[in-house]
Amino acid sequence: VLLPGDPARVSMFKDIWSTFNEVAYVREYRTATGEYKNTPISATSTGIGDLATSVAFEQLARSGGDTFIRVGSCGALQEDIKLGTMIINTGMIRDDGTTKAYIQAEYPALASYEVVMALIEACERLGKPYRVGIGASADSFYAGQSRPGFKGYWQSWWDNKILDLQRAGILNWEGEASTVLTLSSLYGLRGGFISTVVANRISHEWGYVGEKDSCHVASEAIAILAEWDKLKKEKNVD
Repeated sequence: VLLPGDPARVSMFKDIWSTFNEVAYVREYRTATGEYKNTPISATSTGIGDLATSVAFEQLARSGGDTFIRVGSCGALQEDIKLGTMIINTGMIRDDGTTKAYIQAEYPALASYEVVMALIEACERLGKPYRVGIGASADSFYAGQSRPGFKGYWQSWWDNKILDLQRAGILNWEGEASTVLTLSSLYGLRGGFISTVVANRISHEWGYVGEKDSCHVASEAIAILAEWDKLKKEKNVD
């Protein structure tokens, strides 16, 4: 199952998959199923934020989903990352409240190594620029990501937050991946994350480019995982 945030992004899969059928649309949750390279595949929009994402994840897991890839957009925290670059996160800083309702803060939000490798392979096959590393999930688009609130509201401890994350080598900021990765691990499922850079918080560049590219890469990764699953079954190995 692919997990875009925006319900409108679900429509992007129409031009990528060989078959596409919308099966549900309730609130922010829009679901379509279909096939890509003879592989059954689905997509459900999650809306904005970790709480909304957790609702979708719980329901999809109960419906039989076993592999989940968040397909999003993000802001880069390293100056050399260009707009349109694919970010593949191996893990996330859990700067959200939702996952702390499930497990203590010290539990890591890690992507499945198989999903990470499949996303890398998909970027290579499709010729898309990408970076691999740790990201950060925030609970707020404004205060949580060091943007001024209404009437310029600001707290002093936000002053160096971006610089501190940059120094730590964190690639990007977004708002949903920690839930996908944490719940996948807790429930013994496969989880991963790929995101298109639509902003650079260091160079102050903005531009919605490459969103369909990340949808294509994620679909390709699902087909690759299906190939690997078949091989593992044939060889009787994990």
